[in-house]
Amino acid sequence: MSSPSERAHDPVTAWAKDALDEKIVVGELVAAAAERHLRDLRDGPSRGLYWSVEAATRPLRFLPAMLSITEGAKVGHPFDPLPWHVFCAGSLFGWRRASGRMRFRSGWLETGKGQAKSPLMAGIGIYMAGFYGIERAKVFAIGQDKNTANVLFKDAVAMCRATTPGHEDGDTMVARGEAIVRGEGDNAWKIEFPGDGDNVSIFQSLANGEAVSGPKPTLVAADEIHEFKSNASIELWKEAIAKMPGDALMLLGTNTPASTQIVGTEYSDYYQKVAKGEFEDDEAFAFVARVDVADRADVFERPEVWQKALPALGVTFPLENIQGRVNTAKQLLSTAFSVKRLYFGIPIGSTDFWIAEDAWSAVQGLVDEKKMKGCKCWLSLDLSQKNDLTALTVVWIDAKGHLHAKTFYWTTNDRLKERGLADHAPYETWAANPDVALTAVPGAVIDKSFIAAEVKRICAEHEVEFMAFDPAGIADFIAACEDIGFPVWRYKGPKEAKGVGLKLVSHAQGKLVRFEDKQLTMPRSIEKLEDRILKKTITIDNSPVTYSCAANAAVDTDGQNNRAFDKNRSRGRIDGMVTIAMAVGAADNELEEAKKSPYATRGIRTV
Repeated sequence: MSSPSERAHDPVTAWAKDALDEKIVVGELVAAAAERHLRDLRDGPSRGLYWSVEAATRPLRFLPAMLSITEGAKVGHPFDPLPWHVFCAGSLFGWRRASGRMRFRSGWLETGKGQAKSPLMAGIGIYMAGFYGIERAKVFAIGQDKNTANVLFKDAVAMCRATTPGHEDGDTMVARGEAIVRGEGDNAWKIEFPGDGDNVSIFQSLANGEAVSGPKPTLVAADEIHEFKSNASIELWKEAIAKMPGDALMLLGTNTPASTQIVGTEYSDYYQKVAKGEFEDDEAFAFVARVDVADRADVFERPEVWQKALPALGVTFPLENIQGRVNTAKQLLSTAFSVKRLYFGIPIGSTDFWIAEDAWSAVQGLVDEKKMKGCKCWLSLDLSQKNDLTALTVVWIDAKGHLHAKTFYWTTNDRLKERGLADHAPYETWAANPDVALTAVPGAVIDKSFIAAEVKRICAEHEVEFMAFDPAGIADFIAACEDIGFPVWRYKGPKEAKGVGLKLVSHAQGKLVRFEDKQLTMPRSIEKLEDRILKKTITIDNSPVTYSCAANAAVDTDGQNNRAFDKNRSRGRIDGMVTIAMAVGAADNELEEAKKSPYATRGIRTV
């Protein structure tokens, strides 16, 4: 826990410690951001990153000294930064590179509604435009449209026109000539901050798609990211930020986007991975305030967790505000969905997690292959297209009938980083971690002999019943098995003669189910996997690759409620999810020959 002197000297680090010591109510993603800060204090210098308390606290002193609150119950009071503001603004300005330049080039601020994101972004805009010390600084507020862009810009205008704290009524930045607002009333469109000579810094509002010639931005603040229909303007401004030789920042603010709000969802997913350390991006800051997955089912009944998504709760955001919304949401389903997303950070939408994510999380655990020896097991294989992911899942059944699933992955080392960026997956980091079962093989195409050798090893060490396979590309795998002297044979039904070696059983991938035979099909396998998850009769090895596949998965359903994973509609690689379903379907299979009639042995009894 931080001491009073530390809180006074370094309030950012003190906040991070208090968050991890549970002195502050935070969710897992915010805790991850706090942990990242403390970890970088220790390890950052080895990467050329340095922490400056002076640089961190300067904007925190500026806000209450120069700006007043312009709306709400505390209108007219100095803009004292909220505790979460302290951590975010302090982190953005306090972290530096060896050159002295700001470390972060982008910042993501995601909270529930009403948590003073826009006023914070407006205050940072005024600070960087007029008081940070950059000559001819250019700050832009952008949005999906002019109205969205003006949300934070109007806050900035109001702050410039408001009485400065500690001054007589009417003594404002505008009255003193420190800021010139272009445009009357709500039609203001630009703020100018005169400097020495002809030097003028600006803070300007631009709608999505609007541009200025040769922009050299100091700050681009984009609010309401969940409303963006395209990421084109964001990426263009990011490129402009990247070209700046000195301090420059892209600051993105949002409520939790719905799953169907693709732009916001993709950015949120990326910054969540940055916060959790799944992506190593030293130039990206992430603060994602949501309730945890385990809180979602009964969030309306648990006020003690609300602050995880509402960090201003009880300070500038009254408890009764959210209580009223919750009471309404309990009565109206449509309101319940919007309240869960907008206030508590629960993603809502048709492309959300393929099963209840809390149920999925509940069955994640350690699957120790050595402890599974002697248990019957089944394999499943999904071969990649040349250089994508190849997945092999093993499912063991223990004496109690509980399943244990572990998945092994292969990809190619060629262009690994580029493919990781395209797939939003840190392949380089995963491949370098010995605890993650992802192997990056040499070359541009996955050599199937690597997979054949691993299957051979598993068969030598475990009691393998058979391997289910996706028919696509299986001929290459069989050829690889022949090359290494590992016998396999394809099962074609109970009436066919058995072969020698590992039994291979075809697993259909589409939604079609044929009831005249008992073949392995995806609708049956998904149903069996879903039942196992909901009943908690399976443990799935807690792999970041597998979790990523599960989060990406989309399920397609036909008129008979037959379901299959749809790679075209999924948000990324889902190979591990496919093989887990296949392996569970194999373990709970119905391929045995039909049991003989009891009449064959005891005859027909008559009464």
